Amino acid sequence: MAQELKNNPLIKKEVSAETFVFGIVLLAAIVYLCMAMGISNFASCLMKTAFDLLINTCFYIMAIAVIMGTLASLFTEFGITALINKIISPLMKPLFGLPGCFSLAAVACFLSDCPAGIPFVNDPGFARYAKRYQAVAVNCLGFTFGMNLIVSTYFLGRGEEFIPAVIIGNIACILGGIVAVRLMLHWAKKQYGKEAEALDVLVELGNMEGEESVFTPGERHIRAGSVVDRVLNCINDGGKAGVKLGMDIIPGVLVICTIVMMLTFGPSTVDGVQVYTGAAYEGVALLPKLGDLLSFILTPLFSFSSPECISLPLVSLGAVGSAMGLAGTLFDQGLCNVHDIATFIGIGCCYAGFLGGVAFMMEGVHAKELTLKCAAAQAIGGVVAGVIANYAFLIFC
Repeated sequence: MAQELKNNPLIKKEVSAETFVFGIVLLAAIVYLCMAMGISNFASCLMKTAFDLLINTCFYIMAIAVIMGTLASLFTEFGITALINKIISPLMKPLFGLPGCFSLAAVACFLSDCPAGIPFVNDPGFARYAKRYQAVAVNCLGFTFGMNLIVSTYFLGRGEEFIPAVIIGNIACILGGIVAVRLMLHWAKKQYGKEAEALDVLVELGNMEGEESVFTPGERHIRAGSVVDRVLNCINDGGKAGVKLGMDIIPGVLVICTIVMMLTFGPSTVDGVQVYTGAAYEGVALLPKLGDLLSFILTPLFSFSSPECISLPLVSLGAVGSAMGLAGTLFDQGLCNVHDIATFIGIGCCYAGFLGGVAFMMEGVHAKELTLKCAAAQAIGGVVAGVIANYAFLIFC
């Protein structure tokens, strides 16, 4: 038994040190919040905030995801995606240092989600164009493009004033992504060398046996049936993909965003007096205090208009959908402006919640040993994107 525990990192004793550490930390956090807010107000605020986020944020994002998923499916079915791929393919090598075919992975991630690039590098027909060190960088490419469409549509739907922020934020995100991909290529090249082929990994893993490549240059697969049948199937399949994406973000938004909001906002103001009423979006205002302490670093980098905005990049590390809803709430309450939104889009879209997905995504490209390197590359790229978005908005807007 002892040997099994030692050899398998996924097996632990039923009760171990982390049991007590986790219990103490969780209890301390709950006691801290209850002492500040009162037990009934804490419980009421927790549930009402989560419910409001579900109704007014999650379902709105899901509606966007369904529409965009359908549009993406139609684009792919009728060749618009292939046309976009041909246009941006020549830019991949000079900008990202990747083969032109990786533009297909970038477009797929843009139209769906961050992991959409993984099937490409596991496809023999695609992998034959890439070196081993290039294939693992597809995840940094996926994080860079994975949530841009949803985030951009969310803010564009809130009004024309967000158009400059969306444009600048997306450009900054791509520039930050270039930094992240280049860093990943540098570290992967040290790990695997310059000559190792991506196809060799698939051969070693047996992924080549009996499998026919779905990636054939110059061709695209379509659905069976007439044009009307294909359109209806696209609407159905794309819509279902959007619902799945919308459902996938609900736990992150409700759990992470609720906690962050309770650490961001303070008590309600009633007749000029700050009191806790148990309403949604009350809290202990801990993050703004942290923002004040770190303002000497954050102000030159991001120029956030209020200490509450520090929560945006922090939440983006784990779930950009949650951060997106939080940004909308902060804007509605006058705690952030369009400039802050531009900076957030740059950071948030580049981060794309990479902490939550980097482990399984690196396993998907058979490079678990580079998981921390990928996280570090994306973290640096996000900071670069935020700085670029900040100063670009100051200069051009």
